[in-house]
Amino acid sequence: MHPSHSRDLTQCLEQLNRIGIALSRERDNSKLLETILIAAKRLLNADGGTLYLLEEESRTLRFEVLRSDSLQLHMGGTSGQPIPFPPIPLYTPDGQPQTGMVVTYAVLHDTTVMIDDAYADQHFDFSGTRRFDQKTGYRSRSFLTVPMKNHEGLIIGAFQLINALDPETGQVRTFSPDDRQLAESLASQAAIALTNHQLLDQLQSLFEGLIQLINTAIDHKSPYTGAHCQRVPLLTMMIAAVASRSERGPLKNFRPTPEELYELKIAGLLHDCGKIATPVHVVDKATKLETLFDRIALVDARFEALKRDAEIDRLKGQLAALERGDPAAIPALEQRFQEQLAALADDREFLRHTNIGGEFMDAAAQERVRRIGARRWVGPDGQEGPFLSDEEIDNLCIARGTLNAAERVIIQEHVTLTMQMLEALPWPKALRRVPEYAGSHHEKLNGGGYHRGLNESSLPLPARMICLADVFEALTAGDRPYKPGKLLSETLFILGRMVQSHEIDPDLFDIFIREGVWLDYARKYLQPEQIDEVDLSRIPGYVP
Repeated sequence: MHPSHSRDLTQCLEQLNRIGIALSRERDNSKLLETILIAAKRLLNADGGTLYLLEEESRTLRFEVLRSDSLQLHMGGTSGQPIPFPPIPLYTPDGQPQTGMVVTYAVLHDTTVMIDDAYADQHFDFSGTRRFDQKTGYRSRSFLTVPMKNHEGLIIGAFQLINALDPETGQVRTFSPDDRQLAESLASQAAIALTNHQLLDQLQSLFEGLIQLINTAIDHKSPYTGAHCQRVPLLTMMIAAVASRSERGPLKNFRPTPEELYELKIAGLLHDCGKIATPVHVVDKATKLETLFDRIALVDARFEALKRDAEIDRLKGQLAALERGDPAAIPALEQRFQEQLAALADDREFLRHTNIGGEFMDAAAQERVRRIGARRWVGPDGQEGPFLSDEEIDNLCIARGTLNAAERVIIQEHVTLTMQMLEALPWPKALRRVPEYAGSHHEKLNGGGYHRGLNESSLPLPARMICLADVFEALTAGDRPYKPGKLLSETLFILGRMVQSHEIDPDLFDIFIREGVWLDYARKYLQPEQIDEVDLSRIPGYVP
């Protein structure tokens, strides 16, 4: 605005107010920086401008956004065009202030600088400006450079406007004292917005760092779950990405905002945080008889005792046969001894195999454990008793995995604890559903999950994504103490069965297969030997 024209104070204040609101709402850093410069140009009717941010460590000013209307130039910000100029040092190599340039002078002296005509000015070095003008055919005349200070009074950057334009004639004019006041007011608002954005970024980084700290603690507590805590959120977001692009079925209405996706990511990262309180001997239980150590060694010692007793019986029988003058009885005694050894070896190997655990143990195998357990033996104390205790029998008869009923209750409590821990936090509105999503990752559509017994009508879609990711990762994980990672074909078959039994979401499973999420994940995180040929037509619950 030309100095001769009176300003409408009310209009200027309204403009500044609108700008302030726009700046406070912007969450994207590149857009925020660009909005600041555009607002400054419009408010003061300037043809061009540049926004710089201060790099404290290197003590330089970094070009962030550069715009010129007449040159149709747009670099930095959201343009996708990098600014080809290097950062401007605030100090010379020997540590002296670099005050020869307008922008460095303004920052170093914390003052606004106005230049009426760059070509006539004798105080600052405009050689770079002249070279730019020669190359582009531009004529840089009036300059207004304003430092931006945060709430602590520290300079965080500056913006520089070039060539104020008369609104009536469009001719280049000089910046006025009123322009200076408006620019400084805008710089204050911009600095507040930038500082708030930086503080939010720092808080977000701190928040995510604390989450990683929790997962690291779980990792050090149990190396078998550390990768799980990292991979489940990765797979969850892969599923969310393809679901958000779906044009078919119920998923076509799933169009999450960036904030909603971030909420899902955080829930995925925290879904197992309750395991920090789960006893290590339960989390890491590699075999059915493991507590502080694998008690199969004690069972082995008992077999050695039975072999000893069998050998003693053989020797006693041989001695008795010789004493009664019946050496012909000795071969039968030897044969019986060898048969006993073979039977003991077979039972021993059976229990060792049973102790490892697996996906299924039939009734016949469980009955054999009980028969072996009922055998009598004499312990080190000289007392006769059953070969296996009731507790050992119960553990060896575990049908799936290595956890008994009591231990399964303990391991399942991690979900309850996860939700209790997360619900105790003062979540902001944008993250208020994190506890619900994270605490529902063991629920099933048929209501058979835990810990709240949610069903299809009460289990939200984002939680279902974590459920699918959790199961897939658990089945394919190669770092579990109780099982090797399954092949892809086995994993997808099991998931398909879960779809048929209405445990996991069929629409998510469909897009999980159809969009190849399973294969993309496998190529990144599974062992090569796990990636076998998969016949999609044979996957239960999926129609190619």
